[in-house]
Amino acid sequence: MMHLVTVCLLLGVLEVFGAPDADEIKYLPGLQKQPSFKHYSGYFHVADNKHLHYWFVESQKDPANSPVVLWLNGGPGCSSLDGLLTEHGPYLIQDDGATLEYNPYSWNKIANMLYLESPAGVGFSYSDDKKYTTNDTEVAMNNYQAIKTFYKLFPEYSKNEFYLTGESYGGIYIPTLAEIVMEDSSINLKGIAVGNGLSSYELNDNSLVYFANYHGLLGASLWNSLQTFCCKDGVCNFYDNTNVNCTTSLKTVQKIVYASGLNMYNLYAPCAGGVPQRVSIDNGQFVIRDMGNHFINYEFSKAWNEKYRGVAALFKSTRLDPPCTNSTASTLYLNNPMVKSALHISPDALNWVICSAEVNLNYDRLFMDVKKQYMKLLGALKYRVLVYNGDVDMACNFLGDEWFVESLQQQVQVQRRTWIYFNGETQQVGGFVKEFSNLAFLTVKGSGHMVPTDKPIAAFTMFSRFITKQPY
Repeated sequence: MMHLVTVCLLLGVLEVFGAPDADEIKYLPGLQKQPSFKHYSGYFHVADNKHLHYWFVESQKDPANSPVVLWLNGGPGCSSLDGLLTEHGPYLIQDDGATLEYNPYSWNKIANMLYLESPAGVGFSYSDDKKYTTNDTEVAMNNYQAIKTFYKLFPEYSKNEFYLTGESYGGIYIPTLAEIVMEDSSINLKGIAVGNGLSSYELNDNSLVYFANYHGLLGASLWNSLQTFCCKDGVCNFYDNTNVNCTTSLKTVQKIVYASGLNMYNLYAPCAGGVPQRVSIDNGQFVIRDMGNHFINYEFSKAWNEKYRGVAALFKSTRLDPPCTNSTASTLYLNNPMVKSALHISPDALNWVICSAEVNLNYDRLFMDVKKQYMKLLGALKYRVLVYNGDVDMACNFLGDEWFVESLQQQVQVQRRTWIYFNGETQQVGGFVKEFSNLAFLTVKGSGHMVPTDKPIAAFTMFSRFITKQPY
C-alpha cells in the first residue's frame, strides 16, 4: 500500500513539474508526417497581465543533453515565428500558405529551440489591457520573466546549457536580456549570438553610407558632397551632423536605400512584389513598409515617424510589413483556425501579422548602443559571444557591427581569415571570421539580413560550431 502511495505521489510530481501536457502540439496541420520530436506552444504569463506566446521544439538529437536556445526576431515589434517558419525552424512554410516542409538545416537538429513572441502585442502575444506601449528595459525584464516561467514549466531543462540568440533589433534585445540573466545563477547561461544586429545607431548610420558607396549606390557627385559637408579632418559624421548641406545629402542617401526599390535586407535579391511604396492603402488598411532604424537623429526621420503615427490614427487598422519581403504564406498559415487550435492560441490574441505597427510606432528606444552590456558579458570571462552578419544586408550592415566589435578592444586570438563549410562534397568559403577572447565577429558571404534563409547550410555550420565550442 505504501509502495502504491509513493508511486502515485511520484506520478503526481511528474504531472505537475514535467513538460506541460496541455501545451504539447499533438497534431500540426500542413505536415505530411508528424515529427519524431516533441513540440509545445502556449503562453508565459509575465508582469502586468502580459501573456507572451512561445513555441518550443525539442532537439532531434538527445534533448535531455542538448542546449536550450532562445530565439528573438527584431523590429522592434516583429514575430519570432518568422524565424521558426522561414529561417531555421524544423518545418518551413511553403508558398501555398498551407504546407510545411521539413528543414534539413534546422537548428533543432542539435538544440532545444525556444521561439518567443515578444513584446506583448507581437504575433499571438497580448496583454489584458490591450496597451502595447513599451521600452527596451521593460522588454528585457518581461523576457527574463518568460525564461523563468519556461523553467517552471520545463524543469527537466534547468541544468542544460542555455544560449540567447536573435537577429536585427535582437541586437538590443539580446545583450540587455543577457545582462539580467547573467545575474541569475540558477540559469546556466553559456553565451549569446546576434545576427545582423543593431548594436549602435551611430556606427550603423556611419557605416551604411560607406557601405552604400562601396556597393555603387551613391555615385561620385553625391559621395563628394557627403565628403565635403559631413567630414572634417578625415572623420565623417553621418549620424548627428548639424550641417544643413550634410543632412540634405543624407536625405538622398536615405531615399536610395529606403525608397528606390532596392531590397534593404539583401542588396542583390529582388524586391518581393516589385518596387514598393513606403506607405500605401490596402483594403482600407494603412500599410507601412519601413522599420525606421536608420538616421533616427535627423529631423526628416522624426517627421516621417510623426507622419506615420498621425496617418495611422485615421485608419481602423495599420499593418507594418518589412520592405521587399512577403509574409503572405506565414500569415495565411498562422491565422488558419485549425493551426491556431493546434497551437493553443488564446481567443484574446490578435490576428497574427509579421510585425506589429502599434508596438513599433509606440516603442521607446532607450539604448543607442549596447557596448556596456557587451563589456559586462566579456568581463565575466566565461560567456561565448558571436556577432555574425550577412554581408549584403543594408538594414544592419556588416561594417557597422565590425566597427562595434573592434570598439570593444578585446585581445585578438585569431586574425581575420576565411571560414569554410561543406556544401555537399565540396568545401566552400562561408565568409570571414576574426576571433577574440570569448568573442568572434563572423560574416556570411552573399547573405542578407536573414542569414539562415539565404545561406542555410553555412548558417547551420556556424551555429553548430558556436554551441559546440568548436573553432569557426
